[in-house]
Amino acid sequence: MKEVETKRKALGKGLEQLFTNERLDFNEFEKNIVKNATEQDIIKIPLNEIRSNPYQPRKTFDEEKLKELSLSIKEHGIIEPIIVKKSIKGYELVAGERRTKAAKLAGFTKIPAIIRDFDDEQMMEIALIENIQRENLNAIEEARAYDIIIKTNGITQEELATKFGKSRSYITNMLGLLNLSNKVQESILKNEISMSHARAISKIESYETQEEILGKVIKEHLSVRDIEKLISGEDISKRVKLKRKELPSLKYAIYEKILREKIGTKVKISNKKIDIPFDSDKDLERILQILNIELDKD
Repeated sequence: MKEVETKRKALGKGLEQLFTNERLDFNEFEKNIVKNATEQDIIKIPLNEIRSNPYQPRKTFDEEKLKELSLSIKEHGIIEPIIVKKSIKGYELVAGERRTKAAKLAGFTKIPAIIRDFDDEQMMEIALIENIQRENLNAIEEARAYDIIIKTNGITQEELATKFGKSRSYITNMLGLLNLSNKVQESILKNEISMSHARAISKIESYETQEEILGKVIKEHLSVRDIEKLISGEDISKRVKLKRKELPSLKYAIYEKILREKIGTKVKISNKKIDIPFDSDKDLERILQILNIELDKD
């Protein structure tokens, strides 16, 4: 216990609040790290050695905004350092992914950074907090991120709601979106249906029926009340109740941690397969080298 408390205090004054059950504030978190950093703490590190936070829920970035930031960086330089943690090979981003991407676009090879040590749970929470409070994740990305935190940390929806300053019903409704088929989820992302429509459709157990209702909503402009009437009718007799999904296998979680420590990137084991993401061809070559896999280059 003492070791954990010592580690939290070492993060900087007031930063231990980030990892309690109190409401989190990413802006204060980053501001405190920069404020408490000495000149010696800020060093320039190669951009090609930086990888995304493995728990980063955001998969897409606004290209136009990145170009605008890139032009600003070309003209004024990088005013605020990014925050990273040291990994087995290189660094993992804690805060400042947009600055990092924009710096690459601007042709920079190095970027000022502050190195701090965080564990996997903290990295996951930081990634979600930054995106929710700064960039607004799309609904599906946000729901998936909440689901991961609940499963990994074993906390309740109530605790999660407190931690992120949301109502319990908001969290429940967001998690309900994960009961939707991929096609319905895609319709949410395209703004073809509202969140209210999506929540109503998420009560339907069958993916096939969900998609039938989706077609009616788009074609016939059904209201939420119309959907609820259809659900309660004879044609659709089964409705799903939101259930908390089973926690991932402890054995798999241990294997994932071992693999992550070995190759320096987030590994996912599920459905009898191993998923190893990589950032670039060079990163793939690095992973293959660690796994002692040689490719015939002839």
